[in-house]
This record gives sequence, structure tokens and C-alpha cells, in this order.
Amino acid sequence: MSFLRLPFFDAVADAETILLAGAGGGYDIFCGLPLYFGLRSRGKTVHLANLSFSRLYATKGKRLGTALVEVTADIQSALPYFPELHLARWLKKQGEPGVIYGIDRTGARPIAEAYRTLQERLKPDAVILVDGGTDSLMRGDEAGLGTPEEDIASIAAVDALDVPAKLLVCLGFGVDTFHGVCHAQFLEAVAEITRAGGFLGAWSLTREMPEVQRYIEAVDYVQGIMFNNPSIVSSSIVSAIEGRFGDHHRVYRTEGSQLFINALMTLYWSFRLDPVARRILYLDQIRDTETGHDLSHAIGVFYTLHDSKPWVDLPM
Repeated sequence: MSFLRLPFFDAVADAETILLAGAGGGYDIFCGLPLYFGLRSRGKTVHLANLSFSRLYATKGKRLGTALVEVTADIQSALPYFPELHLARWLKKQGEPGVIYGIDRTGARPIAEAYRTLQERLKPDAVILVDGGTDSLMRGDEAGLGTPEEDIASIAAVDALDVPAKLLVCLGFGVDTFHGVCHAQFLEAVAEITRAGGFLGAWSLTREMPEVQRYIEAVDYVQGIMFNNPSIVSSSIVSAIEGRFGDHHRVYRTEGSQLFINALMTLYWSFRLDPVARRILYLDQIRDTETGHDLSHAIGVFYTLHDSKPWVDLPM
């Protein structure tokens, strides 16, 4: 019997092939790198995907579907914003497969089609969505939803897959304050998911962990190339891992705002996807959206027509 074993690792123990995907776009897949290296060290085959903010249609990556492109380390691109390509190149330099599947930032239906294609192609035993931040747990009636479009479309897509294990992990508690998320309501969501049997535990990332060191190296490498487009989320998380506290700014993009870097940002929160999806009040309304505009409009209409909870300050 393992001592204080987290349920999350029991949930993926039997999985041999895992699809690890950034749910919210941009740099979200970077927040999954500690898991990627940890699961690979246990002998798992792990594939990487990311809902992309890059103009994938303008690249020479192999298009596998309407909204799906295979980004490999050797493709050429002049795009100023392309974290997936730079991460693929960094991974290849580390002796890892330099492949990341990029999913277009579009409506929920094409995103679901992309995930079905990945399921058919990779045949994963488990799919793990990674959210940089915690707004993926907002169900639709909170004081603020953050930036829900990509997270909810990804959740809807994976929810529809027939896969033995479907999970969600969040990293960066507190980061979404910048986007109006009430973290008392995130904790309320965790409590509700716990009652539904879906909370699989939380644990800290520390700078002594080799997997975390490689995550930091990847963030620094890609941000060194894309210095005009650094990640606020990963920069905040790395600052917290390094022991920074309070209004500490690692990148220029946050200058002029007030940050609260703290140790809670280093926590992985893990969940079964099913109870997360069942909580989302507007999930069915967005499933058939075709474009990113359709998706944003459907969420906006729902939020406008329904009462939202008042803001709650954390009493601590």
C-alpha cells in the first residue's frame, strides 16, 4: 500500500497511452509539462495537444482535420506567436518527441471533431485536460467567468469521448483574479465536485522536483524567443515556485498591475471530468457552435439572461 497516495495517480495507473492537452489555449500546455515528464518517467506514452491561439492555418504543419494541425519541431514558420512550435523544438532538444497537436481556436463542434480525430489516431486510455488558472471550474452563474470559451469547449469535447479516464487538472490558483474570477467561488466548486466524488486531490510543485525544473526551463526557453508575448500565468506560477511573494513581476506584461504571487499558485488541483462537465449550466448551448464568435456569443447570452452570484472575498 502506498503512503498517502493521491487518487489522481490511481485514476491513471492503468493507462498506457495518455493524451495531455492544454484546455484554455496559449501557454496552457506548459502547465502540463510537470505531469508529462512525471508520467513519462513511469513508462507511459504521453501525447501533447493544445488549443492554440496561433494562426495554425498559416503554418506548414500537417492538417489532420478541419481544426487540427500536427505541429512538429522541424516545420518552418515566421509567426510571431507560436508557443507550440517553440515547445516542440525545445522538447526535441531534450530527446523527447517533438510533436504537439494544435487545435484551432474555433467553435465547440470543430474542437470536438479534433478530439475525436486524436482519439482515433492515438487511441488514448486517458485524456487529461490542463487549465493554466482555475476558471475552467466556473459553471456560469459566478460573479465572473474569467475567459471561459476555450476551457468549456475543450471540456465539452472530451466529455463526449468514450475513454476510460477523463480528467482535468488546474494550476495557478489566484492567477485568474486578473480576469475577474472569484476564488471563493472556485473553492465552492471544488466542494461541490468533492461531494459528487470528482475531486482527486491537490499537491504542490516544488523547485526540487526534476519535472518542475524542466517545466521552468521550457518556459524560460520559449519566453526567451517570444519575449514580446510571455505567459502571465506560467510566469506567475514560476515566480511562486521560486519563492516569490506579493507584487512580484517576472515579465513586462504585468507591469502597472498589482500581483499577489503566493504559494497557492504552485498547487495542482485534479478532478474527474464528468462531474465538472455536469456542473456547467450552459454546456448544451455551446456544443453545436461553429466559430469562436458563435461560442463567445452563446456564453455571453447565457450570462446576460441569468442571475449571477455576488462577489465573495476570501475570509483569510
